[in-house]
Amino acid sequence: MLWPASGFTKGAAIDYYARVADVILPHLEGRPITLVRFPDGVEAERFFEKRCPSHAPPWVRTARVRMGKAGDIDFCLCNDRPTLIWLAQLAALELHPSLSRARAMERPTVAAFDLDPGAPAAIRECCRVALRLRDMFHGLGLECFPKTSGSKGIQVYVPLNTKVTYEETKGFARAVARALERDDPELVTSKMAKRERPGRVFVDWSQNDRAKTTVAAYSLRCRERPTVSTPLEWDEVRSGARHGAKLRFEAPDVLRRIERKGDLFAPVLELEQRLPRAPG
Repeated sequence: MLWPASGFTKGAAIDYYARVADVILPHLEGRPITLVRFPDGVEAERFFEKRCPSHAPPWVRTARVRMGKAGDIDFCLCNDRPTLIWLAQLAALELHPSLSRARAMERPTVAAFDLDPGAPAAIRECCRVALRLRDMFHGLGLECFPKTSGSKGIQVYVPLNTKVTYEETKGFARAVARALERDDPELVTSKMAKRERPGRVFVDWSQNDRAKTTVAAYSLRCRERPTVSTPLEWDEVRSGARHGAKLRFEAPDVLRRIERKGDLFAPVLELEQRLPRAPG
């Protein structure tokens, strides 16, 4: 019983990953993954694991990546359904892939923005900021795609899939966050300090870093209930901004959404866009 409050078991989690394999695997394939494991359930201790376990079966592929002072780390690659189910069996139920593929670690495929509300700000305020991001990117000739974090915020991805560096994406993301803060300092902060966040949405630009990983679309989360980082339609975000619509999806909800909508995050994998000059 990994989620006691909802009665969601380890078996149910393994079944969930088996059923979403076709949509989640393209977002994991070839990317170093940080695992978040909670073998005794979400109410007990959890731990992050970057090194692929030494007892991994021989068919689990790995990628050796130089990680600064930590030296070389052999990360798991989740390229197929057996590996995905093996990870679920380990209770590695949160999957955080790199924004790069292992074969080109210096080249992020997206610019990512994590919108994190500081109470009393909540999902409604995150939706308002996400829509401002969309308007800004539209003015720059860019498409972007939203998903829930599976926790309390929203993430917006700008697909690139072109030659770009983390130095460029991080600089761009920082400039975007600061521009939003200048336009509406009562709603937005670009500063990481906790004291800056109450009542505002922190636009976290720092995720655009070679050393960091971000929760995958369709990954379960270690929260009280089995919530999922869920791709959204922009109409849903607009409804959230206007009415405070509930944008919190659990595993069964996501399975039904996939049946109806397919993979709303699929364009992130292939859409090629060039990073423009950062907004001033």
